[in-house]
Amino acid sequence: MKKILAMLATVALSGCGVETAATAASAASIRKQEMEQAQKTLEQAQEKIDGAMRQMQQRAETAGQ
Repeated sequence: MKKILAMLATVALSGCGVETAATAASAASIRKQEMEQAQKTLEQAQEKIDGAMRQMQQRAETAGQ
């Protein structure tokens, strides 16, 4: 009887470990997607800033002529 209870406890605890690992993997995947999206947003913002700087330079050159 004790052996059966020990095996059931082992199986139950093993299941918790698998669930925890799956949850951690899901969280890591979500974080990776968030980081990729943040990188894209940063690149888009940098492109907008670069475009605005080019416009300012062109206007300054036009005004100086």
